[in-house]
Amino acid sequence: MTDTELKEQGNRFFTARKYDEAIGCYSKAIIKNPYTATYFTNRALCYLKQKHWENAILDCRRALELDKTLVKGHYFMGLALNEQNHHDEAIASLKRANDLAKESKKNFGDDITCALRHAKRKRWSQLEDKRIQQEIDLQSYINRLIREDVERRKDKLLEEAQNDQMTDTDCDQDIRQLEEEQDKRTAEVNELFGQVDEKRQRRDVPDCMCGRISFELMRDPVITPSGITYDKKDILEHLQRVGHFDPVTRTDLNQNQLIPNLAMKEVIEHYLEENPWAEEF
Repeated sequence: MTDTELKEQGNRFFTARKYDEAIGCYSKAIIKNPYTATYFTNRALCYLKQKHWENAILDCRRALELDKTLVKGHYFMGLALNEQNHHDEAIASLKRANDLAKESKKNFGDDITCALRHAKRKRWSQLEDKRIQQEIDLQSYINRLIREDVERRKDKLLEEAQNDQMTDTDCDQDIRQLEEEQDKRTAEVNELFGQVDEKRQRRDVPDCMCGRISFELMRDPVITPSGITYDKKDILEHLQRVGHFDPVTRTDLNQNQLIPNLAMKEVIEHYLEENPWAEEF
């Protein structure tokens, strides 16, 4: 069989979800013709279905060595990198795939943009988890410093009492005062971090402020005749690349029907004033 015939047979196996057999066919096609990038991306897709992320990444890299403009090479690699929690690299690959798809005017629907949103969400969640853990560690560290300071001062008082530099009664009284001071300072620290906890729980942009296509914070909200609000750049791209219809209601839609949602824009601007961290969302 020729490499083309092996590839076509692999495609049939893939359609039947027989991924091991498909991988075998693509591998044989690669042996016969190691210079066709799509054979590597076809096999990479099988590895993605099997959750063999490293193999998928390796095949994507080999495909991109042959053709740096291969959309699927960047796209599949972004998917695999995201599953391995390499979110920055995944986002870079998916952005490149999205840019190349636009340049070539190839229609991938919302697949790439959806994967890009998912990668950004996972990166945000990872950064939030890291930030929260840092705050917890800081709280524990401060409380430990308070305890250690009190323990040192208590040891000094006990040493003075043993050396008859103060009475046992005065020593006991001073120790009680130290313990009260420790409780007070610890309570103040915990109260302060308790306020951080409340803000921590709110660190997620409300869905109503996020675009229905990008799921990112909207910057220029517009509303369609169906009553759906989108970020203008996202809906314009959809109309240009996917079709002249509303992505949610599927009703006919063109650019002239988009109306600025000034009320939502005002809400978003007010939200950003009170939550400047959302700029990084």
